[in-house]
Amino acid sequence: MSGTTWVYIFLGLYIIYCFYWGLKGYFTEKTSSGYTIAGRSIPFFAFLLAATAASFSGWTFIGHPGLIWRDGLAYAFASFYVLTIPITGTFFSKRTWLLGKRYGFVTPGDMYAYYFNNEAVRWLSVMTAFLYSMFYSAVQLMASASLFHIVAGVPITFGAIFMAFIVWFYVCTGGLKASTWVGVIQFILLVGGIILLGFFVITADVIGGWTAFSAKVAALEPKLTEVPRIINFGLGGAEGESAWTAVMILTYMFALMGIQSSPAFTMWTFGIKSPRPLAWQQAFMSTFVVGFALFFFTAFQGMGAKVLELEGVEAFAKIGQGTVVPILMMEFLPPFVLGIVFMGAIAAIHSTAAPYIGTGGSIIMRDVYVKYIKKGNVSHAEQIWVDRGMKTFLTIAALTVGLTSKAALVILGALATAFGFVMYVMLLGVIWGVRYPSIGATLGVLSGMVAVFLTYYIWPAPLSMHCAFWGTGVGLTVALLCRSLGLKDTQETIERQAEVRKWLDSVDEPSESGKKWRGIMKIVVPVWYFFAIGPACILGNKAFSFAGFPSIWSWQITWWILGIIMMWALCFKAEMSTTNETQIQRAEDEQMLVVKEV
Repeated sequence: MSGTTWVYIFLGLYIIYCFYWGLKGYFTEKTSSGYTIAGRSIPFFAFLLAATAASFSGWTFIGHPGLIWRDGLAYAFASFYVLTIPITGTFFSKRTWLLGKRYGFVTPGDMYAYYFNNEAVRWLSVMTAFLYSMFYSAVQLMASASLFHIVAGVPITFGAIFMAFIVWFYVCTGGLKASTWVGVIQFILLVGGIILLGFFVITADVIGGWTAFSAKVAALEPKLTEVPRIINFGLGGAEGESAWTAVMILTYMFALMGIQSSPAFTMWTFGIKSPRPLAWQQAFMSTFVVGFALFFFTAFQGMGAKVLELEGVEAFAKIGQGTVVPILMMEFLPPFVLGIVFMGAIAAIHSTAAPYIGTGGSIIMRDVYVKYIKKGNVSHAEQIWVDRGMKTFLTIAALTVGLTSKAALVILGALATAFGFVMYVMLLGVIWGVRYPSIGATLGVLSGMVAVFLTYYIWPAPLSMHCAFWGTGVGLTVALLCRSLGLKDTQETIERQAEVRKWLDSVDEPSESGKKWRGIMKIVVPVWYFFAIGPACILGNKAFSFAGFPSIWSWQITWWILGIIMMWALCFKAEMSTTNETQIQRAEDEQMLVVKEV
Protein backbone atom coordinates (compact mmCIF):
# COMPACT_ATOMS: atom_id res chain seq x y z
CA MET A 1 0.00 0.00 0.00
CA SER A 2 1.11 3.58 -0.60
CA GLY A 3 2.17 5.96 2.14
CA THR A 4 -0.98 8.04 1.63
CA THR A 5 -3.14 4.97 2.20
CA TRP A 6 -1.38 4.26 5.48
CA VAL A 7 -1.82 7.91 6.45
CA TYR A 8 -5.59 7.60 6.07
CA ILE A 9 -5.70 4.24 7.85
CA PHE A 10 -3.87 5.54 10.90
CA LEU A 11 -5.84 8.79 10.81
CA GLY A 12 -9.05 6.76 10.85
CA LEU A 13 -7.90 4.72 13.86
CA TYR A 14 -6.86 7.89 15.65
CA ILE A 15 -10.23 9.56 15.02
CA ILE A 16 -12.05 6.50 16.39
CA TYR A 17 -9.94 6.67 19.57
CA CYS A 18 -10.56 10.42 19.98
CA PHE A 19 -14.28 10.12 19.36
CA TYR A 20 -14.56 7.20 21.81
CA TRP A 21 -13.22 9.31 24.68
CA GLY A 22 -15.30 12.29 23.62
CA LEU A 23 -18.54 10.29 23.55
CA LYS A 24 -17.67 8.50 26.79
CA GLY A 25 -17.27 11.87 28.49
CA TYR A 26 -20.50 13.13 26.93
CA PHE A 27 -22.52 10.34 28.57
CA THR A 28 -20.73 10.28 31.93
CA GLU A 29 -19.74 13.86 32.82
CA LYS A 30 -22.87 15.50 34.26
CA THR A 31 -21.40 18.01 36.72
CA SER A 32 -19.60 21.25 36.02
CA SER A 33 -16.37 20.22 37.78
CA GLY A 34 -16.54 16.77 36.17
CA TYR A 35 -16.59 18.40 32.74
CA THR A 36 -14.24 21.36 33.32
CA ILE A 37 -11.55 19.88 35.64
CA ALA A 38 -12.33 16.14 35.35
CA GLY A 39 -13.82 16.08 38.85
CA ARG A 40 -10.30 16.54 40.27
CA SER A 41 -9.72 12.87 39.42
CA ILE A 42 -7.11 12.72 36.61
CA PRO A 43 -4.96 9.70 37.53
CA PHE A 44 -1.17 9.49 37.85
CA PHE A 45 -0.45 7.72 34.56
CA ALA A 46 -2.78 9.84 32.44
CA PHE A 47 -1.41 13.15 33.70
CA LEU A 48 2.19 11.93 33.43
CA LEU A 49 1.86 11.37 29.68
CA ALA A 50 -0.82 13.89 28.70
CA ALA A 51 0.75 16.88 30.48
CA THR A 52 4.07 16.13 28.80
CA ALA A 53 2.41 15.87 25.39
CA ALA A 54 0.62 19.18 25.98
CA SER A 55 3.91 20.89 26.86
CA PHE A 56 5.62 19.76 23.66
CA SER A 57 3.43 20.38 20.67
CA GLY A 58 3.28 20.33 16.90
CA TRP A 59 5.61 23.28 17.24
CA THR A 60 8.19 20.81 18.61
CA PHE A 61 7.48 18.21 15.94
CA ILE A 62 7.43 20.44 12.85
CA GLY A 63 8.65 23.95 13.67
CA HIS A 64 11.67 22.97 15.75
CA PRO A 65 13.57 20.97 13.09
CA GLY A 66 12.59 23.64 10.53
CA LEU A 67 14.28 26.39 12.53
CA ILE A 68 17.35 24.25 13.16
CA TRP A 69 17.54 23.89 9.35
CA ARG A 70 17.11 27.65 8.88
CA ASP A 71 19.32 29.02 11.66
CA GLY A 72 21.67 26.16 12.51
CA LEU A 73 22.75 24.71 15.84
CA ALA A 74 22.43 28.08 17.63
CA TYR A 75 18.66 27.61 17.43
CA ALA A 76 19.04 24.01 18.67
CA PHE A 77 19.54 25.56 22.14
CA ALA A 78 15.74 25.83 22.06
CA SER A 79 15.73 22.09 22.84
CA PHE A 80 16.51 23.17 26.41
CA TYR A 81 12.82 23.88 26.79
CA VAL A 82 12.63 20.25 27.90
CA LEU A 83 13.98 21.73 31.15
CA THR A 84 12.69 25.29 31.19
CA ILE A 85 9.06 24.29 30.56
CA PRO A 86 8.82 21.83 33.48
CA ILE A 87 10.93 23.99 35.81
CA THR A 88 7.93 26.35 35.99
CA GLY A 89 5.85 23.41 37.15
CA THR A 90 8.54 22.65 39.74
CA PHE A 91 8.17 26.17 41.12
CA PHE A 92 4.38 26.31 41.23
CA SER A 93 2.36 23.15 40.50
CA LYS A 94 2.35 21.28 43.82
CA ARG A 95 1.33 24.36 45.81
CA THR A 96 -1.26 25.25 43.17
CA TRP A 97 -2.86 21.82 43.63
CA LEU A 98 -2.87 22.17 47.43
CA LEU A 99 -4.62 25.56 47.18
CA GLY A 100 -7.14 24.25 44.65
CA LYS A 101 -8.00 21.29 46.86
CA ARG A 102 -8.40 23.35 50.03
CA TYR A 103 -10.27 26.36 48.67
CA GLY A 104 -12.17 24.70 45.82
CA PHE A 105 -10.73 26.84 43.03
CA VAL A 106 -11.93 25.78 39.56
CA THR A 107 -10.19 28.42 37.44
CA PRO A 108 -6.94 30.36 37.91
CA GLY A 109 -9.12 33.49 38.10
CA ASP A 110 -10.76 32.05 41.22
CA MET A 111 -7.36 31.69 42.89
CA TYR A 112 -5.97 35.07 41.87
CA ALA A 113 -9.19 36.96 42.68
CA TYR A 114 -9.46 35.35 46.11
CA TYR A 115 -5.85 35.90 47.10
CA PHE A 116 -5.59 39.48 45.89
CA ASN A 117 -9.25 40.20 46.82
CA ASN A 118 -9.58 41.87 43.45
CA GLU A 119 -11.77 41.00 40.47
CA ALA A 120 -9.52 42.83 38.00
CA VAL A 121 -6.95 40.02 38.21
CA ARG A 122 -9.68 37.56 37.26
CA TRP A 123 -10.33 39.51 34.07
CA LEU A 124 -6.63 39.66 33.28
CA SER A 125 -6.46 35.89 33.72
CA VAL A 126 -9.41 35.48 31.35
CA MET A 127 -7.75 37.78 28.80
CA THR A 128 -4.49 35.84 29.02
CA ALA A 129 -6.30 32.51 28.66
CA PHE A 130 -8.16 33.78 25.60
CA LEU A 131 -5.09 35.22 23.86
CA TYR A 132 -2.96 32.21 24.74
CA SER A 133 -5.54 29.67 23.61
CA MET A 134 -6.25 31.51 20.37
CA PHE A 135 -2.65 32.13 19.29
CA TYR A 136 -1.17 28.83 20.46
CA SER A 137 -4.00 26.74 19.01
CA ALA A 138 -3.74 28.65 15.72
CA VAL A 139 -0.09 27.56 15.52
CA GLN A 140 -1.08 23.92 16.04
CA LEU A 141 -3.99 23.85 13.61
CA MET A 142 -2.05 25.45 10.77
CA ALA A 143 0.90 23.13 11.30
CA SER A 144 -1.45 20.16 10.94
CA ALA A 145 -3.01 21.66 7.81
CA SER A 146 0.39 22.24 6.22
CA LEU A 147 1.50 18.70 6.95
CA PHE A 148 -1.78 17.20 5.66
CA HIS A 149 -1.38 19.25 2.48
CA ILE A 150 2.18 18.12 1.73
CA VAL A 151 1.74 14.47 2.68
CA ALA A 152 -1.75 13.78 1.35
CA GLY A 153 -2.41 16.68 -1.04
CA VAL A 154 -5.33 18.03 1.00
CA PRO A 155 -5.93 21.80 0.51
CA ILE A 156 -4.64 23.92 3.42
CA THR A 157 -7.98 25.48 4.34
CA PHE A 158 -9.90 22.19 4.26
CA GLY A 159 -7.11 20.44 6.18
CA ALA A 160 -7.13 23.10 8.90
CA ILE A 161 -10.92 22.88 9.29
CA PHE A 162 -10.89 19.07 9.30
CA MET A 163 -8.12 18.84 11.92
CA ALA A 164 -9.84 21.50 14.02
CA PHE A 165 -13.08 19.51 13.83
CA ILE A 166 -11.42 16.43 15.33
CA VAL A 167 -10.10 18.42 18.30
CA TRP A 168 -13.34 20.35 18.70
CA PHE A 169 -15.42 17.17 18.79
CA TYR A 170 -13.68 15.29 21.57
CA VAL A 171 -12.93 18.40 23.65
CA CYS A 172 -16.51 19.70 23.42
CA THR A 173 -18.21 16.37 24.03
CA GLY A 174 -15.95 14.89 26.69
CA GLY A 175 -14.35 17.79 28.55
CA LEU A 176 -10.96 17.80 30.25
CA LYS A 177 -10.92 14.09 31.07
CA ALA A 178 -11.41 13.17 27.40
CA SER A 179 -8.60 15.44 26.23
CA THR A 180 -6.34 14.00 28.97
CA TRP A 181 -6.89 10.37 27.96
CA VAL A 182 -6.45 11.23 24.29
CA GLY A 183 -3.24 12.95 25.39
CA VAL A 184 -1.88 9.60 26.62
CA ILE A 185 -1.74 8.11 23.12
CA GLN A 186 -0.65 11.48 21.75
CA PHE A 187 2.48 11.43 23.90
CA ILE A 188 3.49 7.99 22.65
CA LEU A 189 2.91 9.01 19.04
CA LEU A 190 4.72 12.35 19.48
CA VAL A 191 7.96 10.98 20.92
CA GLY A 192 7.86 7.85 18.75
CA GLY A 193 7.33 9.92 15.60
CA ILE A 194 10.26 12.28 16.31
CA ILE A 195 12.64 9.39 17.01
CA LEU A 196 11.50 7.35 13.99
CA LEU A 197 11.93 10.23 11.55
CA GLY A 198 15.32 11.20 12.96
CA PHE A 199 16.48 7.58 12.76
CA PHE A 200 15.45 7.18 9.12
CA VAL A 201 17.13 10.49 8.21
CA ILE A 202 20.46 9.68 9.86
CA THR A 203 20.55 6.16 8.39
CA ALA A 204 19.50 7.16 4.84
CA ASP A 205 21.95 6.22 2.09
CA VAL A 206 22.14 9.81 0.87
CA ILE A 207 23.27 10.90 4.35
CA GLY A 208 25.74 8.05 4.75
CA GLY A 209 25.36 7.28 8.47
CA TRP A 210 26.69 9.07 11.54
CA THR A 211 30.35 9.27 10.56
CA ALA A 212 29.64 10.83 7.17
CA PHE A 213 26.92 13.07 8.62
CA SER A 214 29.11 14.43 11.43
CA ALA A 215 31.90 15.19 8.93
CA LYS A 216 29.44 17.09 6.72
CA VAL A 217 28.09 19.08 9.67
CA ALA A 218 31.63 19.93 10.79
CA ALA A 219 32.32 21.34 7.33
CA LEU A 220 29.34 23.75 7.46
CA GLU A 221 29.83 27.50 7.72
CA PRO A 222 30.41 28.80 11.28
CA LYS A 223 27.12 30.73 11.14
CA LEU A 224 25.35 27.34 11.23
CA THR A 225 27.42 25.80 14.01
CA GLU A 226 28.08 28.69 16.41
CA VAL A 227 26.26 31.21 18.61
CA PRO A 228 27.03 34.51 16.81
CA ARG A 229 27.56 36.75 19.86
CA ILE A 230 26.29 37.46 23.37
CA ILE A 231 23.98 40.40 22.53
CA ASN A 232 22.83 42.61 19.65
CA PHE A 233 22.45 46.25 20.57
CA GLY A 234 19.40 47.98 19.15
CA LEU A 235 16.28 46.24 17.87
CA GLY A 236 16.08 42.86 16.21
CA GLY A 237 13.64 39.97 16.12
CA ALA A 238 14.37 36.25 15.79
CA GLU A 239 15.11 36.26 12.08
CA GLY A 240 18.38 35.41 10.32
CA GLU A 241 21.56 33.73 11.45
CA SER A 242 22.62 36.57 13.77
CA ALA A 243 19.35 36.57 15.72
CA TRP A 244 20.18 33.74 18.13
CA THR A 245 22.48 35.64 20.42
CA ALA A 246 23.16 34.20 23.85
CA VAL A 247 20.64 36.57 25.46
CA MET A 248 17.98 35.78 22.82
CA ILE A 249 18.45 32.08 23.55
CA LEU A 250 18.04 32.73 27.28
CA THR A 251 14.99 34.99 26.99
CA TYR A 252 13.38 32.73 24.37
CA MET A 253 13.58 30.00 27.03
CA PHE A 254 11.80 32.39 29.41
CA ALA A 255 8.98 32.54 26.86
CA LEU A 256 8.70 28.76 26.88
CA MET A 257 8.55 28.81 30.67
CA GLY A 258 5.20 30.51 30.10
CA ILE A 259 3.61 27.23 28.98
CA GLN A 260 3.24 25.82 32.50
CA SER A 261 2.45 29.19 34.07
CA SER A 262 -0.38 29.80 31.59
CA PRO A 263 -3.95 29.75 32.93
CA ALA A 264 -4.58 26.49 31.05
CA PHE A 265 -1.89 24.56 32.90
CA THR A 266 -2.88 26.07 36.25
CA MET A 267 -6.43 24.86 35.66
CA TRP A 268 -5.20 21.42 34.60
CA THR A 269 -3.26 21.19 37.87
CA PHE A 270 -6.54 21.66 39.76
CA GLY A 271 -7.87 18.60 37.92
CA ILE A 272 -5.32 15.96 38.96
CA LYS A 273 -6.20 13.45 41.66
CA SER A 274 -3.01 14.10 43.64
CA PRO A 275 0.32 15.90 43.10
CA ARG A 276 2.26 12.60 43.00
CA PRO A 277 2.85 12.55 39.22
CA LEU A 278 4.29 16.09 39.16
CA ALA A 279 7.89 15.25 40.10
CA TRP A 280 8.05 12.36 37.62
CA GLN A 281 6.49 14.41 34.83
CA GLN A 282 8.95 17.25 35.38
CA ALA A 283 12.21 15.38 36.04
CA PHE A 284 11.78 12.28 33.90
CA MET A 285 9.12 12.50 31.19
CA SER A 286 9.88 16.06 30.04
CA THR A 287 13.56 16.45 30.83
CA PHE A 288 14.85 12.98 29.97
CA VAL A 289 12.42 11.31 27.54
CA VAL A 290 11.50 14.34 25.40
CA GLY A 291 15.04 15.69 25.84
CA PHE A 292 16.50 12.53 24.32
CA ALA A 293 14.23 12.92 21.29
CA LEU A 294 15.01 16.62 20.80
CA PHE A 295 18.76 16.87 21.46
CA PHE A 296 19.45 14.04 19.06
CA PHE A 297 16.62 13.27 16.64
CA THR A 298 15.18 16.71 15.87
CA ALA A 299 18.75 17.92 15.34
CA PHE A 300 19.35 14.99 12.98
CA GLN A 301 16.31 16.16 11.02
CA GLY A 302 17.15 19.87 10.87
CA MET A 303 20.87 19.54 10.19
CA GLY A 304 20.28 16.59 7.85
CA ALA A 305 17.96 18.73 5.73
CA LYS A 306 20.56 21.53 5.67
CA VAL A 307 23.32 19.15 4.52
CA LEU A 308 21.12 17.74 1.74
CA GLU A 309 20.06 21.22 0.64
CA LEU A 310 23.67 22.41 0.37
CA GLU A 311 24.65 19.24 -1.48
CA GLY A 312 22.05 20.07 -4.11
CA VAL A 313 19.73 17.10 -3.55
CA GLU A 314 16.78 17.91 -5.79
CA ALA A 315 13.97 17.34 -3.27
CA PHE A 316 15.54 19.93 -0.94
CA ALA A 317 16.18 22.62 -3.55
CA LYS A 318 13.09 24.67 -2.61
CA ILE A 319 12.77 23.66 1.01
CA GLY A 320 11.35 26.11 3.57
CA GLN A 321 11.16 26.36 7.34
CA GLY A 322 7.64 24.93 7.41
CA THR A 323 8.30 22.15 4.91
CA VAL A 324 11.48 20.56 6.31
CA VAL A 325 9.73 17.81 8.28
CA PRO A 326 7.06 16.99 5.65
CA ILE A 327 9.71 16.69 2.89
CA LEU A 328 11.92 14.50 5.09
CA MET A 329 8.91 12.29 5.76
CA MET A 330 8.06 11.97 2.08
CA GLU A 331 11.68 11.30 1.05
CA PHE A 332 12.92 8.88 3.68
CA LEU A 333 10.03 7.01 5.30
CA PRO A 334 8.65 3.66 4.05
CA PRO A 335 4.86 3.75 3.51
CA PHE A 336 3.89 2.08 6.81
CA VAL A 337 6.31 4.23 8.84
CA LEU A 338 5.03 7.36 7.04
CA GLY A 339 1.58 6.62 8.42
CA ILE A 340 2.94 6.26 11.97
CA VAL A 341 5.08 9.42 11.83
CA PHE A 342 2.24 11.42 10.25
CA MET A 343 0.03 10.42 13.17
CA GLY A 344 2.86 11.38 15.54
CA ALA A 345 2.83 14.87 14.07
CA ILE A 346 -0.96 15.18 14.20
CA ALA A 347 -0.99 13.84 17.76
CA ALA A 348 1.68 16.37 18.76
CA ILE A 349 -0.42 19.16 17.28
CA HIS A 350 -3.69 18.06 18.87
CA SER A 351 -2.09 17.33 22.25
CA THR A 352 -1.62 21.07 22.72
CA ALA A 353 -4.59 22.52 20.88
CA ALA A 354 -7.05 20.35 22.83
CA PRO A 355 -6.22 21.35 26.43
CA TYR A 356 -5.83 25.04 25.53
CA ILE A 357 -9.13 25.24 23.66
CA GLY A 358 -10.73 23.17 26.41
CA THR A 359 -9.51 25.11 29.43
CA GLY A 360 -9.84 28.45 27.62
CA GLY A 361 -13.53 27.80 27.02
CA SER A 362 -14.05 26.68 30.62
CA ILE A 363 -12.30 29.76 32.00
CA ILE A 364 -14.50 32.11 29.95
CA MET A 365 -17.60 30.16 30.98
CA ARG A 366 -16.83 30.12 34.72
CA ASP A 367 -15.22 33.55 35.13
CA VAL A 368 -17.50 35.54 32.83
CA TYR A 369 -20.79 33.71 32.24
CA VAL A 370 -21.30 32.10 35.67
CA LYS A 371 -19.67 34.84 37.75
CA TYR A 372 -21.01 37.95 36.08
CA ILE A 373 -23.85 37.15 33.69
CA LYS A 374 -25.71 34.57 35.80
CA LYS A 375 -24.36 35.71 39.21
CA GLY A 376 -23.73 32.07 40.19
CA ASN A 377 -27.37 31.06 39.66
CA VAL A 378 -26.79 28.40 37.01
CA SER A 379 -27.23 24.63 36.77
CA HIS A 380 -24.56 22.05 35.95
CA ALA A 381 -26.15 21.29 32.58
CA GLU A 382 -26.29 24.95 31.58
CA GLN A 383 -22.65 25.44 32.51
CA ILE A 384 -21.58 22.45 30.40
CA TRP A 385 -23.50 23.63 27.34
CA VAL A 386 -22.26 27.21 27.63
CA ASP A 387 -18.75 25.82 28.04
CA ARG A 388 -19.19 23.90 24.79
CA GLY A 389 -20.24 27.10 23.12
CA MET A 390 -17.12 28.90 24.39
CA LYS A 391 -14.89 26.08 23.14
CA THR A 392 -16.56 26.34 19.74
CA PHE A 393 -15.94 30.09 19.70
CA LEU A 394 -12.26 29.60 20.58
CA THR A 395 -11.81 26.96 17.89
CA ILE A 396 -13.25 29.32 15.26
CA ALA A 397 -11.09 32.20 16.54
CA ALA A 398 -7.92 30.07 16.39
CA LEU A 399 -8.77 28.91 12.87
CA THR A 400 -9.36 32.48 11.75
CA VAL A 401 -6.03 33.68 13.16
CA GLY A 402 -4.20 30.72 11.67
CA LEU A 403 -5.66 31.12 8.19
CA THR A 404 -5.11 34.89 8.04
CA SER A 405 -1.86 35.49 9.96
CA LYS A 406 1.36 35.96 7.98
CA ALA A 407 3.65 35.62 11.02
CA ALA A 408 5.96 32.63 11.26
CA LEU A 409 4.03 30.04 13.23
CA VAL A 410 6.82 29.33 15.68
CA ILE A 411 7.13 33.04 16.54
CA LEU A 412 3.35 33.41 16.89
CA GLY A 413 3.48 30.56 19.38
CA ALA A 414 6.28 32.29 21.26
CA LEU A 415 4.08 35.39 21.52
CA ALA A 416 1.37 33.25 23.12
CA THR A 417 3.78 31.78 25.64
CA ALA A 418 5.08 35.27 26.47
CA PHE A 419 1.58 36.14 27.72
CA GLY A 420 1.69 32.97 29.82
CA PHE A 421 5.06 33.97 31.31
CA VAL A 422 3.58 37.28 32.53
CA MET A 423 1.43 35.15 34.87
CA TYR A 424 4.61 34.74 36.94
CA VAL A 425 3.69 38.11 38.45
CA MET A 426 0.56 36.67 40.06
CA LEU A 427 1.96 33.19 40.74
CA LEU A 428 4.97 34.52 42.63
CA GLY A 429 2.57 36.43 44.87
CA VAL A 430 0.06 33.64 45.45
CA ILE A 431 2.36 30.62 45.59
CA TRP A 432 5.49 32.03 47.23
CA GLY A 433 4.25 35.16 48.98
CA VAL A 434 6.24 37.77 47.06
CA ARG A 435 4.73 40.91 48.52
CA TYR A 436 3.07 43.56 46.45
CA PRO A 437 -0.34 45.12 46.93
CA SER A 438 -3.41 43.98 45.04
CA ILE A 439 -3.25 47.03 42.78
CA GLY A 440 0.40 46.16 42.11
CA ALA A 441 -0.52 42.68 40.86
CA THR A 442 -3.20 44.16 38.62
CA LEU A 443 -1.08 46.93 37.15
CA GLY A 444 1.92 44.59 36.92
CA VAL A 445 0.13 42.02 34.76
CA LEU A 446 -1.56 44.69 32.65
CA SER A 447 1.69 46.58 32.01
CA GLY A 448 3.47 43.29 31.35
CA MET A 449 0.96 42.37 28.63
CA VAL A 450 1.35 45.81 27.06
CA ALA A 451 5.15 45.42 27.15
CA VAL A 452 4.89 42.02 25.41
CA PHE A 453 2.85 43.61 22.66
CA LEU A 454 5.19 46.59 22.24
CA THR A 455 8.38 44.53 22.17
CA TYR A 456 6.86 42.08 19.72
CA TYR A 457 5.08 44.35 17.22
CA ILE A 458 6.32 47.92 17.65
CA TRP A 459 9.95 47.66 18.82
CA PRO A 460 10.84 44.01 18.22
CA ALA A 461 13.25 42.34 20.63
CA PRO A 462 15.22 45.28 22.08
CA LEU A 463 18.83 44.22 22.81
CA SER A 464 17.96 40.92 21.06
CA MET A 465 15.87 39.90 24.06
CA HIS A 466 12.52 38.16 23.63
CA CYS A 467 9.28 39.96 24.41
CA ALA A 468 8.65 37.49 27.26
CA PHE A 469 11.61 38.93 29.16
CA TRP A 470 10.44 42.51 28.68
CA GLY A 471 6.84 41.68 29.54
CA THR A 472 7.51 39.89 32.82
CA GLY A 473 10.38 42.25 33.71
CA VAL A 474 8.13 45.28 33.32
CA GLY A 475 5.29 43.49 35.13
CA LEU A 476 7.38 42.64 38.20
CA THR A 477 8.95 46.11 38.23
CA VAL A 478 5.55 47.82 38.23
CA ALA A 479 4.18 45.46 40.90
CA LEU A 480 7.16 46.03 43.20
CA LEU A 481 7.12 49.77 42.50
CA CYS A 482 3.55 49.93 43.79
CA ARG A 483 4.80 48.44 47.05
CA SER A 484 7.73 50.87 47.20
CA LEU A 485 5.35 53.78 46.72
CA GLY A 486 3.52 52.69 49.84
CA LEU A 487 0.24 51.55 48.26
CA LYS A 488 -1.65 49.45 50.82
CA ASP A 489 -4.21 46.65 50.73
CA THR A 490 -7.40 46.62 52.78
CA GLN A 491 -7.31 44.90 56.17
CA GLU A 492 -9.53 42.13 54.78
CA THR A 493 -7.02 41.45 51.99
CA ILE A 494 -4.07 41.46 54.41
CA GLU A 495 -5.80 38.98 56.73
CA ARG A 496 -6.88 36.75 53.83
CA GLN A 497 -3.36 36.58 52.43
CA ALA A 498 -1.88 35.94 55.86
CA GLU A 499 -4.24 32.98 56.34
CA VAL A 500 -3.30 31.52 52.93
CA ARG A 501 0.42 31.99 53.61
CA LYS A 502 0.21 30.43 57.07
CA TRP A 503 -1.63 27.35 55.85
CA LEU A 504 0.43 26.87 52.68
CA ASP A 505 3.77 27.27 54.46
CA SER A 506 2.73 24.85 57.20
CA VAL A 507 1.39 22.15 54.90
CA ASP A 508 4.33 22.40 52.49
CA GLU A 509 7.21 22.91 54.92
CA PRO A 510 10.24 20.97 53.62
CA SER A 511 12.21 18.54 55.81
CA GLU A 512 15.62 19.55 57.19
CA SER A 513 17.25 17.75 54.25
CA GLY A 514 14.89 19.50 51.83
CA LYS A 515 15.80 22.91 53.28
CA LYS A 516 19.51 22.22 52.76
CA TRP A 517 18.91 21.14 49.17
CA ARG A 518 16.82 24.24 48.50
CA GLY A 519 19.70 26.37 49.70
CA ILE A 520 22.06 24.55 47.33
CA MET A 521 19.66 24.81 44.39
CA LYS A 522 19.39 28.60 44.81
CA ILE A 523 22.98 28.65 43.58
CA VAL A 524 22.91 25.67 41.19
CA VAL A 525 19.90 26.75 39.12
CA PRO A 526 21.18 30.26 38.23
CA VAL A 527 24.63 28.82 37.45
CA TRP A 528 23.05 26.23 35.14
CA TYR A 529 20.99 28.90 33.38
CA PHE A 530 24.08 31.12 32.94
CA PHE A 531 26.23 28.42 31.36
CA ALA A 532 23.68 26.18 29.60
CA ILE A 533 21.48 28.79 27.90
CA GLY A 534 22.74 32.15 29.17
CA PRO A 535 25.61 34.46 28.19
CA ALA A 536 28.22 31.77 28.84
CA CYS A 537 26.71 29.40 26.26
CA ILE A 538 28.88 31.21 23.70
CA LEU A 539 31.81 29.29 25.22
CA GLY A 540 30.30 26.22 23.59
CA ASN A 541 31.42 27.45 20.18
CA LYS A 542 34.97 26.19 20.84
CA ALA A 543 34.84 24.42 24.22
CA PHE A 544 35.09 20.69 23.53
CA SER A 545 33.81 17.98 21.19
CA PHE A 546 33.06 14.30 21.57
CA ALA A 547 31.76 11.34 19.53
CA GLY A 548 31.79 13.35 16.32
CA PHE A 549 29.41 16.02 17.60
CA PRO A 550 30.45 19.63 16.81
CA SER A 551 31.53 21.67 19.82
CA ILE A 552 28.23 23.58 20.20
CA TRP A 553 26.20 20.36 19.95
CA SER A 554 28.50 18.67 22.49
CA TRP A 555 27.98 21.64 24.83
CA GLN A 556 24.20 21.28 24.51
CA ILE A 557 24.22 17.54 25.23
CA THR A 558 26.52 17.99 28.25
CA TRP A 559 24.39 20.69 29.85
CA TRP A 560 21.22 18.71 29.08
CA ILE A 561 22.63 15.77 31.07
CA LEU A 562 23.61 18.12 33.90
CA GLY A 563 20.12 19.61 33.65
CA ILE A 564 18.54 16.18 34.22
CA ILE A 565 20.52 15.91 37.47
CA MET A 566 19.47 19.46 38.42
CA MET A 567 15.79 18.70 37.84
CA TRP A 568 16.02 15.47 39.84
CA ALA A 569 17.57 17.41 42.72
CA LEU A 570 14.95 20.16 42.51
CA CYS A 571 11.94 17.87 42.27
CA PHE A 572 12.96 15.12 44.70
CA LYS A 573 15.86 16.16 46.97
CA ALA A 574 14.71 19.78 47.43
CA GLU A 575 11.11 18.48 47.70
CA MET A 576 9.77 21.12 45.31
CA SER A 577 7.45 18.62 43.60
CA THR A 578 7.23 15.61 45.91
CA THR A 579 4.35 15.15 48.27
CA ASN A 580 3.31 12.83 51.10
CA GLU A 581 0.15 11.35 52.56
CA THR A 582 0.00 13.93 55.35
CA GLN A 583 -0.02 16.85 52.91
CA ILE A 584 -2.73 15.29 50.76
CA GLN A 585 -4.82 14.36 53.80
CA ARG A 586 -4.55 17.88 55.23
CA ALA A 587 -5.70 19.37 51.92
CA GLU A 588 -8.70 17.01 52.09
CA ASP A 589 -9.53 17.50 55.79
CA GLU A 590 -8.84 21.23 56.17
CA GLN A 591 -11.02 22.39 53.31
CA MET A 592 -12.28 25.96 53.37
CA LEU A 593 -14.27 26.13 50.15
CA VAL A 594 -14.67 29.65 48.81
CA VAL A 595 -15.91 28.76 45.31
CA LYS A 596 -19.26 27.13 44.62
CA GLU A 597 -19.91 25.06 41.49
CA VAL A 598 -23.57 26.05 41.20
